[in-house]
Amino acid sequence: MIIFSLFFLTILTACSKEDKEVTTLRVGEVTRSIFYAPQYVALSQGFFEEEGLEVELATTWGGDKTMTTLLAGGIDIALVGSETSIYVYQQGADDPVINFAQLTQTDGSFLVSRKEITSFDWELLKGNTFLGQRIGGMPQMAGEFTLKKQGIDPHNDMELIQNIEFANIASAFASGTGDFVQLFEPTATVFEQEGIGYVVASFGIESGHLPYTVYMSKNSFIKNNKDAIQKYTNAIHRAQKWVENSSIEQIRTAISPYFEDIDEEIIELVIDRYRVQGSYATDPIVDEDEWNNLLDVMIEAGELEDRASHQILVNNSFAKNAIDNQE
Repeated sequence: MIIFSLFFLTILTACSKEDKEVTTLRVGEVTRSIFYAPQYVALSQGFFEEEGLEVELATTWGGDKTMTTLLAGGIDIALVGSETSIYVYQQGADDPVINFAQLTQTDGSFLVSRKEITSFDWELLKGNTFLGQRIGGMPQMAGEFTLKKQGIDPHNDMELIQNIEFANIASAFASGTGDFVQLFEPTATVFEQEGIGYVVASFGIESGHLPYTVYMSKNSFIKNNKDAIQKYTNAIHRAQKWVENSSIEQIRTAISPYFEDIDEEIIELVIDRYRVQGSYATDPIVDEDEWNNLLDVMIEAGELEDRASHQILVNNSFAKNAIDNQE
């Protein structure tokens, strides 16, 4: 009887260990940003943990570096602009990078003026100096797409500066370079509060819905780790719905540990600004219409040789399953 009890206890212990098996996923985010609030919610609220995942998050600072790290096997999943997966595909990759879950659906940058403008008109940029983003990146392409949409030729109607590293653009403007600048949050709001510059327009509103920041991985990794990718997408979708249905104060509390150097009031202002303009995707589907809008932006920027097929570079099966699981 004692032997049987010990045997039964051993089986229970083994099952308990199996139930607690955790899959580790290495995730690289292109930058640390309140723009990615649902991701930090998924971490802080334990959504990944409840799916049996341990997420090792690293900030990889820039689209090029993020994609290089993914292709080299340094991370399993990248959170970066969809245009990077298209660039890899255009280069004839044997193992293409596949977009499987969308996090943001608009550009996240804003037009900041050095002077306070009570009645802004895009025509005011003509003849002035515009401090833009890195050539070939989504912010730059969405920025120029917006300028052309407003009847402005960015290369002839203004002095366009694009040779400053992403990390140094804000400090360059603060030190006196440029009349206008394209900035992300929370820098734009901080500059407003300090009187350095004033937000006059949103590139996210003007350029429309895009698969702006998406989780992606190499096709081979997805095929070999379908269960882990599904669990990851489930957690992200739970976080998206949580952000959609929670107060700004609740979201701020959830993500503040990832932004310890930013004032809580500023975090709330930025969350509100992004929610009002619909930047946070409410589900992980990479919509085909948004994909085609992205291709139009890239073509307008001269960065796309051929229209990259949504069917080839997007796998929405995990997103659809995640939505079904929430219902």
